[in-house]
Amino acid sequence: MPQPDLPPIVPPARFVPTHAVAFGQPGEAAIAVDHLNPLPTVVRRVAATTTAMIGSINLSTLVGPFFPELGRAIWVTLTGEWSGNARVLRSTDGSATCLPLTIGGEPWAEFSANANEAIGEESDASASYYLDIQLTAGTLTYRVAQ
Repeated sequence: MPQPDLPPIVPPARFVPTHAVAFGQPGEAAIAVDHLNPLPTVVRRVAATTTAMIGSINLSTLVGPFFPELGRAIWVTLTGEWSGNARVLRSTDGSATCLPLTIGGEPWAEFSANANEAIGEESDASASYYLDIQLTAGTLTYRVAQ
């Protein structure tokens, strides 16, 4: 059905005519888009293109950098027979300054046992991530990926 021609909005107009978004099948009644009937779309995701940071280590060191893809969760997986501490650091100046992650001012993404969890999602294109590994015994196998 053709839409009526609406007059243009010319300043100093005091209102804007409303328009509704709707969808449906040909020959059927249109369904108005609202919170109960969202537009029937799907976000298609493809595999991340980042290179995972993977390795095994039996001494204390700083491992990295990992360059994350923006808008995706960053996963840290730690396995093995080890004792000590591993914490995630973040830099936005090419590793000149690496700072530990915090949430609400408290330490975040610090581990003293095997773990497999998302530690954050990045929105800064200059950010890189590191693992600060301080082992007292054993071998730690790590993976930082998306």
